[in-house]
Amino acid sequence: MGAMSTYRIGVIGLGQRIAHVLAAMKEVGWDLDLAAYVDPAPVGAPILAAAQIPLGRQCADPAELLARGRYDLLMLGAPNHLHLEHLLVALEAGAPIFAEKPIVRTEAETQVLARRLARAGTPPVHVGLVMRSLPIVREVVRRVRAGDLGEVVSLDATEHLPPEHGGYLARNWRRRQAWGGSYLLDKVVHDFDIFGVLAGARAARVASFGGRRIFTPERGDGPRAYEDGSAAYALRDAGWAAANDAFQSDMDVTDHQVAMVEYENEVRLSFHANSHVGLGERRWYVAGTEGTLIADLVRNRLMARRALFRGKPERIDYGGVTADAHNGADQEMARDLLAALEGRAAFPVTPYESMEAGLTVMAIDQAMETRQVVECGPMWARYDAACSGAEDRLAEEVL
Repeated sequence: MGAMSTYRIGVIGLGQRIAHVLAAMKEVGWDLDLAAYVDPAPVGAPILAAAQIPLGRQCADPAELLARGRYDLLMLGAPNHLHLEHLLVALEAGAPIFAEKPIVRTEAETQVLARRLARAGTPPVHVGLVMRSLPIVREVVRRVRAGDLGEVVSLDATEHLPPEHGGYLARNWRRRQAWGGSYLLDKVVHDFDIFGVLAGARAARVASFGGRRIFTPERGDGPRAYEDGSAAYALRDAGWAAANDAFQSDMDVTDHQVAMVEYENEVRLSFHANSHVGLGERRWYVAGTEGTLIADLVRNRLMARRALFRGKPERIDYGGVTADAHNGADQEMARDLLAALEGRAAFPVTPYESMEAGLTVMAIDQAMETRQVVECGPMWARYDAACSGAEDRLAEEVL
C-alpha cells in the first residue's frame, strides 16, 4: 500500500492499551479506518474519543468481525488469557496482525503458537514490545552489538513503579494470574526481551524470590493520601474486571520480585522489581570487559564510559519524557508498524523473540514458586521442537 492509503483496521479487545496505540498511530500520520471491533465493554473508547477516532461497528465475536471483509491490519488487545485464542482466529484471516505483549501467557500456549507460526503462508505478526522502538534502547543495542563495551560480562537492572502505577496493577485485571500470567510477564517482559539481546544468548538457569508485602489487606488501613492531601491509589480507571481497592482485591501476583539469570554464554543478570516506591526507576547497567553503560529509561538518559578512561562519562539526554513513562515509544512503534506494513523496514521484534522473552520470564516465575534454580534447557528443547513443527510430525506418526 502507498503511504497515503487508508488502512482498514479490525480490533479484537478494545482496551486501554490498544486505544493508546491507535491514538499514537493517528498522531504520527496514519490514515486509519477503525472499521469494526469486538468488545462487549470497550474501556478504550474514551481514549479513542479524545483522539477523534470513530469506533466503527461493534461485532459480537471475532467470527462476525472477520466476516465483514478484508482488513489491512488486525489488532489484538484483549487481556492476556485471550491472546492465543484471538491469534489463532486472526492468523486464519491472513491479514497482518498487531498483538499486544506478552504474546501468550503460558508455556503450553507458547508451544501451540510456535507450531501454528511454523506453517507456510502465515501472515506477519507484530508484537507490541514497545521499548524496542525507543531511540535510547536502539542505541544501547547498537553499542553492545558493535562491541563498544567489549564482551558483556554482567547486567544489573531494575523496574520500580510509583504507588499510583502499582496500585493500578493491583486493581486492574493484571492482578490475577489467570488473566495476566504474572507481574513480571505482563510488566517486565519488555525488559527481558532486551536483556536477551544484550546478553546475546538464551537463559540457561534462573532463580527468583518474590511475593506480596505491599498491596495486602493488612496494609489496607494505612495512609491513603499524599502530603498535600490529594488522594492516593485512585489515579486511573482500572478498566475491565477492575477491583475497587488496591489493598482489598483478589490479587494473586507478586508486588515485588527479584531474579537472577545466567545465560548460556555465562553472561549474568540481576533484576529487582518493586511496585510501590518513592523513587521511580527503570535502569539497565551493562558492564563489559572494555566499557560500561547505564540506560535510565525513566529519565531517558544514557551514560557510558570506557573502563580504562578517567575523563567525564559520555552523557546523552534523549528528552521527550512523558507521563506514561513510554517517553514517545508508542509513537515510534506506530511509525515502525507503518514501515513494516509498507515493506520499507522489518518490524523491530519478531514473534519468536517475543515468545522467547516470555518463556524466560515464565521460567523465572517457576523458580520463584518452586524455590529452586530452574534449568532452562528442557524448556528450550520443547520450544525448538514446536517451532520446527516436529511435534506435529510426531503426532501424525502416533496417529
